[in-house]
Amino acid sequence: MGQGRWAHLVGEGHRQKVHHLALGRDPPAQEPLPRLMFSPAGTLVRMLVARLHGARDLRLGDEAMPVATAGQSLVRVTAVGVCGSDLHWYADGGIGEAKLGERPLVIGHEFAGVIEGGPRHGERVAVDPNIACEACALCWQGNPNLCPQVEFAGNLTCDGGLREYVVWPTALLVPLPDAVSDVDGALLEPLGVAVHALDLGRLRIGGSAAVIGCGPIGLMLIQALRSAGAAFIVAADPLPHRRTAAQQAGADEVWDPAVWRGETGGLGVDVAFEVGGTDAAVELALRAARPGARVVLVGIPGDDRTAFPAGLARRKGLTLVMSRRMKDVYPRTVSMVVRGAVDLASLVTDRFALGEAPAAFEAALSRSGLKTMIC
Repeated sequence: MGQGRWAHLVGEGHRQKVHHLALGRDPPAQEPLPRLMFSPAGTLVRMLVARLHGARDLRLGDEAMPVATAGQSLVRVTAVGVCGSDLHWYADGGIGEAKLGERPLVIGHEFAGVIEGGPRHGERVAVDPNIACEACALCWQGNPNLCPQVEFAGNLTCDGGLREYVVWPTALLVPLPDAVSDVDGALLEPLGVAVHALDLGRLRIGGSAAVIGCGPIGLMLIQALRSAGAAFIVAADPLPHRRTAAQQAGADEVWDPAVWRGETGGLGVDVAFEVGGTDAAVELALRAARPGARVVLVGIPGDDRTAFPAGLARRKGLTLVMSRRMKDVYPRTVSMVVRGAVDLASLVTDRFALGEAPAAFEAALSRSGLKTMIC
């Protein structure tokens, strides 16, 4: 996302102006685009940034380029994925208890780039967005995703990836082999969420699973389940194009939740994964699970509340597990992509330039595609 993006934007603005003049109309008023600034030596000192100022108020601006200090690296961002949690921030100005403060926020936590400067100069990397304190008991126990002092990209006061350059802890920059594209690198984060949920589900080889909610993470979970040896996978989603994608991802049966009530032709599945973020999705996951099964809740409800029939879960003796982001799975996700165990690129339906970030979020909010990338 460098100078070439500006050429694209200037060209697009020119085409729009010519189009309107040809129709005998005045071109629409446009805000001036931010300009990249360079030092006399030709070094970039200003960069393009997209900051969220309020609900559905994502503004482009030009800001000083960050400077890396000890233990950090400067990364030129090349790809950013738009996550469902990003859409909560964009549409609602927050997610759960986390709300937009006085300072506008750079959202985006699924991103990859190229290190600029230092001993790893030129190295392509995926960015682990989770900056844990590494000093608390939870971090020492190997649970950095549960660290109470964690800083997370694109959340609260920690700016994320919707900018041309970021400074990030070098230890959290995951090397990408040539077989993993920049877009794949950005999508390792949501794949990691799917893999962590799979770990929590403890599915045995030859077992059965249900995936309720077939957005990008649900689709990645279906692929991961198939790779992990699941013998039967049933999926459900209210959107037809997502149901089609679930079949292509490897689900054996795919249902519209309005038709399917969780009956699986037997006692139920061994593990059910809820990835929809709604009470209806949670209840359907409970109904799909067999007695004694595990139900992993991955989705994030917009109002930070989850409700379900307690008697249903109690009578079945279900174990409900809440999934929190991921932990230490990047080596495995890289291996999965390299081996072809998952196909992340097939999930990408929309691509936008950084200068088109507001349009990208509106497109993602429409839910007409699968995965939206800014690259």
